[in-house]
Amino acid sequence: MSELNGAATAASDGKVLVWDAPVRVFHWLMVLCFAGAYLTAEQDGLRLLHVTLGYSMVGLVVFRLLWGVIGTRHARFTSFVRGPGKVLEYLKGLAQRKPAHYVGHNPAGALAIVAMLGLTLAIGVTGWTLFQDLGGDALEETHELLANLMVALVALHVAAVVVSSRLHRENLVAAMVTGRKRGTAGEAIRSAWRPLAVVLLAAVLGFGAVQWYDAPTGIAALSGKGEHAAGQVRHHEGDED
Repeated sequence: MSELNGAATAASDGKVLVWDAPVRVFHWLMVLCFAGAYLTAEQDGLRLLHVTLGYSMVGLVVFRLLWGVIGTRHARFTSFVRGPGKVLEYLKGLAQRKPAHYVGHNPAGALAIVAMLGLTLAIGVTGWTLFQDLGGDALEETHELLANLMVALVALHVAAVVVSSRLHRENLVAAMVTGRKRGTAGEAIRSAWRPLAVVLLAAVLGFGAVQWYDAPTGIAALSGKGEHAAGQVRHHEGDED
C-alpha cells in the first residue's frame, strides 16, 4: 500500500498505514515461536522442536535489529525509543487514564520491546550454550529464569495493550494485523514492504522444514554433537529419578 492509498482512506476511517508487513510478520512469528518453545521446554521428545523455535526467535531478533535501523519510519528505533522521562510521563498519563496518543509505539511499549529483544538474545545464548553441553545447573536455571521473565514481560505487555486500546478507543491488536492506526496522511509510511515479509516468513518456515527433514541430525548436526546432542539439554529432576 502506498502513502497515497493510506491518505485516501484516512478521510473515511481516520487510519493510515503505520506498521509495515515485515514488522507484523515478525511480531506474530515471535508470538508463535516463543509460545511453542515455552510449551515444549519440558518435553524431551520435542527437544528438536524446542531448539528450532528458539533458534528461529534469535534469527527473528537479528532481523528486527537490522530493520530497526534501515526499515520504514515507525519501525526504526530512532522513531520510538525514548528516554526515562518520556516513559514516566506516558505512564503518569496512563495512570490518570489520559495517556498521550502515539501513531507508532508509545514510550512504555518501546521499553517493553527493547527488553523483550534483549531477553530473547539472552535466552538464545544460554540455550545454545546448554545445547553444546557447556553449562551446568546454574546456567540451566538462568535459562529457565530468563524464559519466565519473558513470560512475565509478555503478560505485562498484553495487559498494557488492552488498557491502552480501551483508553485510546483503538484496537492495537488489530493494528498489528492490518498495519493501520489512527493518524494523519503525513504520518503514513510509503510502502508495506510485503515482498520482504514473504521472504522473512519463508526463511523461518524453511529453516524449520530443513531441521525436520534432516531429523534427528538437523539441529544436532549444527551443534556438532550428532544425534547425542538432542538429549543434552535436560532437566536434572528426571536424572535424579
